[in-house]
Amino acid sequence: MKRRKFITLLGSALACPLAARAQQGGKQRRVGVLTLYGETNQEVQGWLAAFREALGKLGWTEGQSIKFEYHWVGVDPSLIQQAAKDAVTSRPDLIISPSSPATASLLQQTRTIPIVFVQVVDPVGQGFVDSLSHPGGNATGLVNLETSMAGKWLELLKEVVPRLRRVVIPFNPGTTPYADLYLHYFKSTAPSLGVEVTAAPVEDLAALEAIAATQARERETGFVLMPSGFISGRTKEIAAIMARYSLPAIYSIRSFPEAGGLLSYGNDITDNYRRAATFVDRILRGDRPSELPVQFPVKFELVVNLKTAKALGLDVPPMLLARADEVIE
Repeated sequence: MKRRKFITLLGSALACPLAARAQQGGKQRRVGVLTLYGETNQEVQGWLAAFREALGKLGWTEGQSIKFEYHWVGVDPSLIQQAAKDAVTSRPDLIISPSSPATASLLQQTRTIPIVFVQVVDPVGQGFVDSLSHPGGNATGLVNLETSMAGKWLELLKEVVPRLRRVVIPFNPGTTPYADLYLHYFKSTAPSLGVEVTAAPVEDLAALEAIAATQARERETGFVLMPSGFISGRTKEIAAIMARYSLPAIYSIRSFPEAGGLLSYGNDITDNYRRAATFVDRILRGDRPSELPVQFPVKFELVVNLKTAKALGLDVPPMLLARADEVIE
């Protein structure tokens, strides 16, 4: 082979190794994607865009080597099981699961189709995997938040509201099967901070507002909104309820302070979706979910809405503002 021809062939091979790898002999791969929100939710669209972009960088071209089949659940937890059934019935090569309830429903439907979860709490405790290092079944992926984060939320809220004595923890039982895990950490951390915590199961926004109205009569009370599809799917409504009753509250995702909530601390969900692409790539190339270790978040963000703090009569400590990734004024 002539030197010039060899260099040309070598350059072509190096220019698109990922694309050649992703084509898998020309077969288009199908990926089912469950979401807990409506199709018009811009935050979710941002997560999915990051996921698709990351897959593109790994050589997967939408409409050519890969096809996405979306199942938009909305915010009604009763629809999760049906959406999971629909996703499994279509027999995709792999399914993306957005949450613990969705993952549980999918695993009830299939133990063969690979499942990559993007945001779950304690996958071992919930029975999704045998262990973090060796999942052992057809599911693997990324953890959303460690339950020990509950202590951090209390600490941050106490830092912003020094007079804090009582903390209410609203959660929807249908979308928060891991509630007891969080409550354990809330209750074990609370005494050292001089606060008492109260669990508050709610089925809908009306129940949440009723609790807020009652607690608004009590001074020195704050809220921690336990992360779940029910909570994060109602960002504007919940932030408005807290504002209406002048209640300081902390959340797990940044969309709340962006909507007028006081502050948030949690992992960067967009980054989790971006990293999920690596799992999809490896599984579609032949790796088994059972052999891909579950991963933890690596990027966290603290967001403070200074305008809301002022409306509540709170002076946010300068040290906390200095630690914040974003301050909304």
